Amino acid sequence: MENVRPNRAPQPRLTRYVLVARTVHAMATVFNAELYTVGPDEVVVTFTTDSDAAVTTAVGERSVTTEGRLHHATVQGLEADTTYALRVDGVVPDRLCPAEVTTLALPSGSLRSCFATVNDVHFGEELCGLIGGESEVGPVFTTPAGQLPYPRLMNASVIADIAGGDFDAVLVKGDLTSQGTQQEYEQFLQAYGALGDRMHHVRGNHESYYSDDVANLGPQIVALDGVTNVLLDTAELRRVNGHLGHDQLQWLEAVCAASQQPVLIFGHHQLWDPASDERNENTFGVVPGASEAIIEIIGRHSHVGGYFAGHTHRNRVRRFSGARNVPIVEVASTKEYPGAWAEYRVYDGGYLQIGRRASAPEAMAWAERTRGLYAGLYRDYSLGALSDRCFAHLW
Repeated sequence: MENVRPNRAPQPRLTRYVLVARTVHAMATVFNAELYTVGPDEVVVTFTTDSDAAVTTAVGERSVTTEGRLHHATVQGLEADTTYALRVDGVVPDRLCPAEVTTLALPSGSLRSCFATVNDVHFGEELCGLIGGESEVGPVFTTPAGQLPYPRLMNASVIADIAGGDFDAVLVKGDLTSQGTQQEYEQFLQAYGALGDRMHHVRGNHESYYSDDVANLGPQIVALDGVTNVLLDTAELRRVNGHLGHDQLQWLEAVCAASQQPVLIFGHHQLWDPASDERNENTFGVVPGASEAIIEIIGRHSHVGGYFAGHTHRNRVRRFSGARNVPIVEVASTKEYPGAWAEYRVYDGGYLQIGRRASAPEAMAWAERTRGLYAGLYRDYSLGALSDRCFAHLW
């Protein structure tokens, strides 16, 4: 299959360029500069300024100018597998906006398919930052009266971003609602229904905790050109953590064994680490026995390329030897900072994960407001390293 999709990077060519950013209004101060997205053909830096400003970011001979106080600077047309010196005017390089960035290398062969994922969209939620229990860490945020509720605002931005792309499927990995009501579920369906029949979803603990009826679709297969995507139902009635019964594990084993192409596995809950010192049946993720069973399935089938979850509201990649060291991924929440979603490009020789964040100014404003959740610790917890958001994996 020939690569006919627009705006895809050319084959890798090792070259060095210098990135220079200059601020048109020198009085503006840049805050929270983050190198969020690196693909094979683009770099995205997000930041805010203390006043309206026009900021031009140049990569080699290419440049983009963003204006206002909320900046989502996307520089496209870059070379794959290329190291660029990165400099943002007024920003001292640090781990979030480093002095250099290397674009992702392209897997071999043709581009076969592209799809997107979101998770923890929480339609109906009214208070952002609540953990539960008698005491809260704080701060807790809510939407001002008369404004669009923040779950609808954030998801509308991500839906628009995805609709503007060229995706064969969209996978929503659970926590569709806040309280698991049918009304909240209908809000989710109405919003994500705009993406048509390419949208597929599974429930999370926010649905199953309250009812066994809402969004209880069971496990699913979403087969695309070049990859078989498996959506697991890791939710269980009245439980926060994840469970998979014997029947679903047998089904997963059979799907992996029968697939004639690479397999990627998706579920709401993250896997328990088999190297953990504590075997805790109340773990926040998938309980140890079921996690070990999934890891063993991945280990037995060399064409399984990773496991992908939400639930933790963080960007993180782990690797377990029993699962052949494939990426075991968590993607941050859509409903709050950073307003996350993820893009996947599948090639003959592997796939790319490209982390994204909601780009609409109103969504960025809410994300910036909520980066200080949980006593100001949320950014460092949720954002993760660049390699947790953007990476290449070869089959």
